[in-house]
Amino acid sequence: MNYHEWGRKMELPRGWTTVSLSDICVQRKEKILPSESTMNLFIGLEHIEAQTMKLLSTADISSVKSSSMKFYANDILYGRLRPYLNKVLLAGLDGICSSELIIFPIQKNLNNGYLAYHLNSMRFVAYAMSKVTGDRPRIDFETMSAYELLLPPLAEQHRIVEKIDTLFSKLDKGVEMLKIIRQQLQTYRQAVLKWAFEGKLSNDTIKDYGRLQDLCFFITKGTTPHKTVMTADYGDVPFIKVYNLTLTGELDFTINPTFVSHETHNGFLARSKIFPGDVLMNIVGPPLGKVSIAPNSHKEFNINQAIARFRCNDELYNKFLAYFLMYSGTIEMISKKSKATAGQLNLTLEICRDIEIPLLDISTQKKIVTEIESRLSVCDKLESIVDENLAKSESLRQSILKKAFSGQLVPQNPSDEPANKLLERIKAERQTSSSTQKPARRKKNA
Repeated sequence: MNYHEWGRKMELPRGWTTVSLSDICVQRKEKILPSESTMNLFIGLEHIEAQTMKLLSTADISSVKSSSMKFYANDILYGRLRPYLNKVLLAGLDGICSSELIIFPIQKNLNNGYLAYHLNSMRFVAYAMSKVTGDRPRIDFETMSAYELLLPPLAEQHRIVEKIDTLFSKLDKGVEMLKIIRQQLQTYRQAVLKWAFEGKLSNDTIKDYGRLQDLCFFITKGTTPHKTVMTADYGDVPFIKVYNLTLTGELDFTINPTFVSHETHNGFLARSKIFPGDVLMNIVGPPLGKVSIAPNSHKEFNINQAIARFRCNDELYNKFLAYFLMYSGTIEMISKKSKATAGQLNLTLEICRDIEIPLLDISTQKKIVTEIESRLSVCDKLESIVDENLAKSESLRQSILKKAFSGQLVPQNPSDEPANKLLERIKAERQTSSSTQKPARRKKNA
């Protein structure tokens, strides 16, 4: 979405004015060493939920060693790393935070809730992303400061924030219910798989297990080429990454589709070739258990180094294997054997080859798969409805913000002080204010 689309050409609402972020905001720059802080609250990027402006958790300050930033209640914390994650938080308490967060201090002539919601809008995300590049895009305050927005009178800002809060509260309750339903469906899905691999769907007693190494032609992993060989050309070979795998067995190539040239596919990546019917599983997590079967949409695919491929021999049905790899019992077993590094789980190919699967004849395997799919078909439809409504809820959220920032969410009041008068006060206050703090000096060693 181009950020110019949101009301830039519309008639200016009564009492509003156009400003840039630098006209109304400054950046708080109070640095502090955790050991010198009297506050026990630390917030890092990982503690703020993407898109929702919600605080997931906090950390104890004793676990923080590097220099941090000081913030106060009602300051805005904005995640400058990967702006597409849209991490924005209106602080409820005083504390310290990661230097990856830009701090907008509270101001008496501006409702910080209004500004926080603006930074949370897709319009601002589009602006921020248009200004950064690279695998780890990072924006700074100076770049953000040129962003233009419509500023309403202060009294109307309060009304807008109150209305957004009310609407979002109702929306959040609906989203929470949808997430609960989705979790219940996932629980049911795992219950079906448990029945299947305990022999309760086929009335067959499972007596013997075999290693996947003996039931597959080969089990290998992919390779990741240099990013310069990636392309968006749909005529080339699809390059599958972990985020294209799902927890339901389907391959979702609508998420950031990436391709490699036929030359790279047949050269540097020749050992990573994938064909329709191959079973794919992520070997880097969490979560583990993302499994997909390569579809017939292309003759060949390629995979990166975080994915293992299983090519079944004639004794193993690929769908039976896929469901087995998605089964929580299997995931728990391989997770215990995985190597953990900085919270990341890594499976070796040896672990994958040593996975033991029930030994059943091919006709029984197909019968079990039929039983699984007959039970999960309704589950799949319900999950689709839930996901569709979750997507609609995010669209509704952005629609509310769009109306709010174009003067259509609450009525204008002719008696409100015009925003241009407010802007004059903000500028006057800035000249005499100490809103922009100097970094705290480190104490010299005695």
